[in-house]
Amino acid sequence: MRRVLRRLGLATAIVLVCLARGATAQAQPLEHDLFAAVVGIEAQVPAQARTAETLGTERSGSGVVIDADGLVLTIGYLILEAGSVEIVAGDRRVPGAVVAYDYDTGFGLVRAAVPLDVEPMKLGDSAALGENDVVLVAGHGGPEVAQRAMVVARREFAGYWEYLLDDTIFTAPPYRGFGGAALIGPDGKLLGIGSLVVGDAIAGDSPVPGNMFVPIDLLKPILGDMLVDGHGPGPPRPWLGMFTEELRGHVFVARVAPNGPAAEAGIGTGDIVLAVGGKPVVTLAELFRGVWALGAAGVEVPLTMLQGSAVREVAVRSADRYDYLRLKPDY
Repeated sequence: MRRVLRRLGLATAIVLVCLARGATAQAQPLEHDLFAAVVGIEAQVPAQARTAETLGTERSGSGVVIDADGLVLTIGYLILEAGSVEIVAGDRRVPGAVVAYDYDTGFGLVRAAVPLDVEPMKLGDSAALGENDVVLVAGHGGPEVAQRAMVVARREFAGYWEYLLDDTIFTAPPYRGFGGAALIGPDGKLLGIGSLVVGDAIAGDSPVPGNMFVPIDLLKPILGDMLVDGHGPGPPRPWLGMFTEELRGHVFVARVAPNGPAAEAGIGTGDIVLAVGGKPVVTLAELFRGVWALGAAGVEVPLTMLQGSAVREVAVRSADRYDYLRLKPDY
């Protein structure tokens, strides 16, 4: 294997292993009807939406039908603040209604206005998925656009938009249509929903690109609450509206949300977060966990900031990001 890695490179070797293990990945043959459960999602987002500038006003990706009444699971940013949504099932275009968006996991739910006549995909056990397992990644478009991949890592993921998952699924090689794509196990069950393409699915001195998937096990305990309340359970976490990056052992502020809590407190681009509540932070995960440990949305968050050449104590009155986002389509 080392000789293969040296001659072909790690990414190419992963592709070869996926092909070699194809029979294992499909030990139980996958019916073509399985791919019918992977539908297209097309969302129109008003220009006034908070996320219009960063995520665009026309968003498209995939979703997975998970019940007989046309409930579709997707990645939430596709439908966030959407004014209208269409579900593309085969050659049909069906209006959809946004049912839920859960910021903590990143999941979104849409329900078709009329029956889709599609057999839903069953939910699998993502906890049992380990490194080197071969899976199938499928976006909308049928088996022709599906791709075998290998699970190359299970690890924490921290996103600059105040997002943190303790255990996510990283696969390689990269899949182009990752947004809302289905991660499917050998038994044809859904194991995750595509979120991102990343440059370090395998981290290290020679990182390998791939995709990050949100594990399906995160949906199971919150699905009922999402259907009733529009998001997961529990009090909302404190949100700062501060987009941060890790660089050389420091947490830099890349930008702040207009009129968000951090902006109102005088924090700006280029500032460095040194501590939360007096506890030093050097990673995004430490920053987020430190903020969330203080209480629910609305709690005052004491930050130690390096602003220019001065170290300052800044108190930020956190907010509920659901209140900040324009989630209703009638604005």
